Amino acid sequence: MHTLDHMLRAGSVAVIGASERPGSVGEQTLRQLQGGGFTGTIHPVNPGYETVLGLPCHPSIHDVGGPVDLAVLAVANARLEEETEKAIAAGAGALAIFASCHGEAADGSPLRDRIATLANEAGVPICGGNGMGFLNIEDGVRICGFHQPYDLEPGGVTFLSHSGSLFSAMLHNRRGLRFNLVVSTGLELNTRMSDYMDWALARESTTVLTLFLETIRDPEGFRKALGVAQDRGVPVVSLKVGSSQRGREAVATHSEAIAGDDAVYEALFDAHGVHRVTTMDELVDTAELFAAGRRPHRGGLGAVHDSGGERALLIDNAERVGVPLPSLGPETVATLTDLLDPGLEAQNPVDAWGTGRDAKEVFSECLAALARDPAIGVVAFSVDLTAEENPDDGYGSAVLDAAKTTDKPFAVLANIATTVDPAQADVIRAGGIPVLQGTETGLRAIGHLLDRAERLEWPAQQERLSPPWPGPTGDHALLGHYGIPTPRTIGAIDVDEALEAARIIGYPVVLKTTAAAHKTEVGGVVVGIEGAEHLAVAYEDMSRRLGPEVAVSQQIPAGVEIALGMVDDPQFGPVVLVSAGGTLIEMLRDRVALLPPVDRFRATRAIERLAVVKLLSGYRGSAPADVSALAEVVARFSELVADTAGIFASVDLNPVIVGPDSAVAVDFLFQT
Repeated sequence: MHTLDHMLRAGSVAVIGASERPGSVGEQTLRQLQGGGFTGTIHPVNPGYETVLGLPCHPSIHDVGGPVDLAVLAVANARLEEETEKAIAAGAGALAIFASCHGEAADGSPLRDRIATLANEAGVPICGGNGMGFLNIEDGVRICGFHQPYDLEPGGVTFLSHSGSLFSAMLHNRRGLRFNLVVSTGLELNTRMSDYMDWALARESTTVLTLFLETIRDPEGFRKALGVAQDRGVPVVSLKVGSSQRGREAVATHSEAIAGDDAVYEALFDAHGVHRVTTMDELVDTAELFAAGRRPHRGGLGAVHDSGGERALLIDNAERVGVPLPSLGPETVATLTDLLDPGLEAQNPVDAWGTGRDAKEVFSECLAALARDPAIGVVAFSVDLTAEENPDDGYGSAVLDAAKTTDKPFAVLANIATTVDPAQADVIRAGGIPVLQGTETGLRAIGHLLDRAERLEWPAQQERLSPPWPGPTGDHALLGHYGIPTPRTIGAIDVDEALEAARIIGYPVVLKTTAAAHKTEVGGVVVGIEGAEHLAVAYEDMSRRLGPEVAVSQQIPAGVEIALGMVDDPQFGPVVLVSAGGTLIEMLRDRVALLPPVDRFRATRAIERLAVVKLLSGYRGSAPADVSALAEVVARFSELVADTAGIFASVDLNPVIVGPDSAVAVDFLFQT
């Protein structure tokens, strides 16, 4: 048995606080069990009743005649401690609590802590408190003190939520999204989001895992569950709100400044291929698309429209959200040319509205033609899906006929959610084709599916590039051990030593103060020093303002400036940041975050997500920078960060100058 089976697959349930008062939590809990098809034993518990809703009612849980799998505490905070103690003493295998758990226990401790301690000492899991319970629709176990639809059909989607309102909203989704398990996790007194994830991922029925997250209380368990999802091939869709627990008040490095509270989640989700969404509409569209079950194909979106204006609308939004609209092959173009009325262009997306032939036939054949094109990974019929006189023979039948010709993912993409005709949508969804309800959210869902298709073909993580860290060394030596190129540098404390250092290194050189972390901001860097006289003047000025200690470094030829950094998150450990570098690092805030270590392949994919990649590729006639050299530096730096976890609070390599054939870290800062 799984540790949550007594809770989520309970065969016997005691409802403490059972009631016949309409709308009360005690009444609704019983009605949800009775109306939702629960086949186990229900034990109402309330000394004020002899029967409740036709069931014998017991004065105490001790009177039900033996242990129960699950005790539901449908009582107020004032009675929680007493009823928790009774339920545990009676041998309950699990508890569910709806009340907020605010207030004090009898011993003066916070009530939530006292409840958690009692349950932990007994090894009893709790759902809640301050939640709405759960619905295991697959097994008919519905533990909820609030009305939910009784006609829910089981499916492959699991939804776990820190929001009780969204828990309920998803159950009322009215778009055919079917769940096996929906949980309002509440305070997670001793049962974490990761525990529910683990339980759901152990079930064959789970094909999509969706999450609404405020925080993560079990980082290790959460990462482990995401790993299981990857191994099982179950897509994870997450909406993360709120800030992390780091709460840094002082910013010591550029890396901390650009990381923000969100970098760790960005890195965590990227490492495990989690599809991060920003609205619930996007989450639902994405979940419906994944739940359709068609294998993701690499490529771009091919779309058919019945409107030139809506075609332009899709083109604009696809560019903004990053969904590719590939050019079509000559065979597809020829097929479309034969199908379309004169004046309509045979290109993707396709405006297929005409008057020369039966519209349904034209739409269906255009969709099928796009599906056959090797460049197309997902096919969408982008129509408003307004009501038709005969929904069985309208747009729905066109897309269903076309979808039968291929195993590629298909979808209907409606531009206005409120105009979607439920009758038509039901026909289409019954045929296994999702109906996405919104131009942007639908396109973002398609983008997630295309991203998954690409990630499924990623190679396994490659072996590390550097030997493990041998122990404490200086900053230069540490970078050298990991094979990260740096300029030749010599320290100096007076002008004569600075001149001798420059002679050894060879001009041109760079002069830097060692007295400031952010050297540029205080005038602590002079570049392009060509000779001894120039160096002497620069040293005199710098030493007067910032002190005598300086470093003289080899001048690296100009290139694209990139910054690498590390911040240490108290929950998930070190996070690597790759961003636009130099003085633009905080202004542009163009960065990606990674959990170390990463190999060169994953480093390259991260670099490609930066806006500054346009400069790396060669901009307005400039020579392309060596992205492969930069990817190797990122990979090696990630190994350094992983090996030294807990040693440094933050690290900056800024800038890393990327030239046509090299990537060199010209300045760096290690903060302990």
